[in-house]
Amino acid sequence: MIIRPALAADVSAMTEILNAIVGIGGPTAHEIIKTTEAVRTEYMDGPNELAAVVAEDQGQVIGWQSVGFWQGEAHIGTCVQLGVQAKGIGVQMFALTCDALRSAGIRALIASIRADNAPGLAHYSRISFVDTSFEPDFALPDGRIVGRVPQRFARD
Repeated sequence: MIIRPALAADVSAMTEILNAIVGIGGPTAHEIIKTTEAVRTEYMDGPNELAAVVAEDQGQVIGWQSVGFWQGEAHIGTCVQLGVQAKGIGVQMFALTCDALRSAGIRALIASIRADNAPGLAHYSRISFVDTSFEPDFALPDGRIVGRVPQRFARD
């Protein structure tokens, strides 16, 4: 597996991965299928984006991670292709993400994880994120209450 910075040529695969998770009602705050242009702007090279990396296996993008400013703080998101989750891909991407953020002077990250996303909560805890609060009333745009656990990562 190769972990590398995301390129414009990766946007279609990144979009497919996210939309597959959204399509099955997976544990993401997104409920609406995104266009490749939206994924490019919101997660790769928009004005608030700080870093985007991908995991590539046998020439195929199988995961991606991005960090961007939202509500005044650096927020991270990770998407891994269905069927290959929980195999350490996110952990490997995080190493390169941290390198990029170190160069940008970013010392802290926020991950806002749905409370019903046990694998996501475990992933971020595994890479030293700590819970900062619990928002039991967090609801998706369709009104479903799923709760949310904001987590924070800070490096020395």
